[in-house]
Amino acid sequence: MISTAAASHDTIRAVLWQGDSLRLLDQRRLPFEETYIECRTAAEAATAIRDLAVRGAPAIGIAAAWGVVLAAQNDPAHLDEAFSTLRAARPTAVNLMWALDRMAGARAGGAEALEREAQAIQDEDLAANRQMGELGARLLGHGVGVLTHCNTGSLATAGYGTALGVIRAGYSDGSIVRVFAGETRPWLQGARLTMWELVRDGIPAHLIADSAAAHLMKSGDVQWVVVGADRIAANGDTANKIGTYQLAIAARHHGVRFMVVAPSSTIDMATPDGAAIQIELRSPDEMLSFGGTATVVEGARAWNPVFDVTPHDLIDVIVTERGAVHAPDAARMKALFGAPAPDR
Repeated sequence: MISTAAASHDTIRAVLWQGDSLRLLDQRRLPFEETYIECRTAAEAATAIRDLAVRGAPAIGIAAAWGVVLAAQNDPAHLDEAFSTLRAARPTAVNLMWALDRMAGARAGGAEALEREAQAIQDEDLAANRQMGELGARLLGHGVGVLTHCNTGSLATAGYGTALGVIRAGYSDGSIVRVFAGETRPWLQGARLTMWELVRDGIPAHLIADSAAAHLMKSGDVQWVVVGADRIAANGDTANKIGTYQLAIAARHHGVRFMVVAPSSTIDMATPDGAAIQIELRSPDEMLSFGGTATVVEGARAWNPVFDVTPHDLIDVIVTERGAVHAPDAARMKALFGAPAPDR
């Protein structure tokens, strides 16, 4: 049961099933416009995922699950095509494939069974986030400062959040007294989304430039970096938003501890290590402009990977709803999550 204090910092739901449509809070327009888009087909759900209207590994999986339900309701003869379209929307986050695999297992029961499965995926994610928040907060100590990266809150999940769920729980119980959020170029998820969530839910925080992180750690104001994950390999290597790897390096140098928070659906035991994780490259235009306005001289070129991989030996603990893996490696991951799964 979530505490009253924690509940007061948990007011946002970005993925809403309407019975015959999927309502998504358009994260491209935050923080200045709270605009919802309606998806009535699997193709529209896939477009929302691909175009970052909905983002965050768990939320992507949930949206894809509801996309399958829309296909089953409206165009069951082309359900295979809907699955393929949704699988191709984003390549790095394993939750997308995991959710679609679960939906494929329920398809024999028809549209009603698929709707029950999608609802279960969403409900289980919210419960897992609250469990992870409590588990992670217990590991922090008392009166600590934390730095987080990208957005891992209610916008990225069914609600409460993964890493931001730990921050919500830690702030509620007094473990956390200082919160810092990196801006997260090039889409500014930390500035636009994480700060919006923190301010909206009454958690005081400071925004920093991504390039100020090492200086902040040197100051002694943070004792933990707390981040989410889009895919965690069988040895604990973790893919997350670009910039996470350099935070882990700086944290190790400054004696700051590093926590990854993600549901077990993000654990990919079929991927042996980080070298086997496909890293999504997006359009260079995302680096060369913002909001339709050019920020670089015409003719400039850019390289735009949107994830990087943090080696397991730079991670102090991985927190999941099943428990925490301290000093993660292949043996410790196997002890909690079982033997690596066969290739899909």
